[in-house]
Amino acid sequence: MNSPGSVGPMRYHHVDVFTGQPYSGNGLAVFPDADALTGAQMQTITRELRHFESVFLIRDGAPERTRRARVFDLTEELDFAGHPLIGAAAVLHALHGTADHEAWTLHLPARTVEVATQRRGPGRYASLLDQGAAEFLGRPDPHGLAALFALEPVDLDPALPPEIVSTGLRYLVLPVRGDALARARIDAPLDAPLARLGAQFAYLLDAAALEGRHWNNDGMLEDVATGSGAGCAAAYLRRHGRIGTGERALLRQGRFTGRPSEMTVSADGHGQDIRSVRVGGSVAFVADGRLHELPPV
Repeated sequence: MNSPGSVGPMRYHHVDVFTGQPYSGNGLAVFPDADALTGAQMQTITRELRHFESVFLIRDGAPERTRRARVFDLTEELDFAGHPLIGAAAVLHALHGTADHEAWTLHLPARTVEVATQRRGPGRYASLLDQGAAEFLGRPDPHGLAALFALEPVDLDPALPPEIVSTGLRYLVLPVRGDALARARIDAPLDAPLARLGAQFAYLLDAAALEGRHWNNDGMLEDVATGSGAGCAAAYLRRHGRIGTGERALLRQGRFTGRPSEMTVSADGHGQDIRSVRVGGSVAFVADGRLHELPPV
């Protein structure tokens, strides 16, 4: 049943991230032994499974608790991501961990990160991802930004400026207020306007309620919980004094998708010198599976 060149059925694990219960949070497919796959095969598999993202772990002869990670969404490979790494580390703990607390090193194109994991019970884990230092890449003119999300200028938070922030991916963090988060939508693709600002993606943030929203740039798919965006939001909140240095805050996302999710976020530092950004959450195991045939090479 295997395609030419395949090495046998390939296992994967379906986990829900940023939730303590299956069938909520942000779903993810984790392939723990993906050394034999090409990038094109990984992309095809991700499209077949139709998770928001899939993560493929590659050993490459590295130490037991170190892996190279390749993350794909439905359209492309990502240089960095949050929820796939949090889920991947929980799967590594389930497969290879010997203690209740473990630590894992994951290499991505954008940076190398450390993820601490905790076993909480059968099929239940918690992961804490240290995304490293944040970069603040500019404050764009707010004129026209609200309209990108079918909002009015009055919907923007007047106390907080829009800002481009990166912990691996460049996000426009756009603070909003009132019921703007609930009314926001994307009517036209964001790729070009975000590129003009020097951003790749956008994260809408209600700083008072500690809640966010994020979509694919075409607006067709809303993300349930965005670890990379949450890291940028944490750095932003710390820079602007909305959370204390090292203070853990609970950031919510996914309410409008019907899958409410919770992310713990924190950041160390002051002003633009944010040295460590951490995003964590619970992971629930849902299913194990096998691909009996791989895509053509």
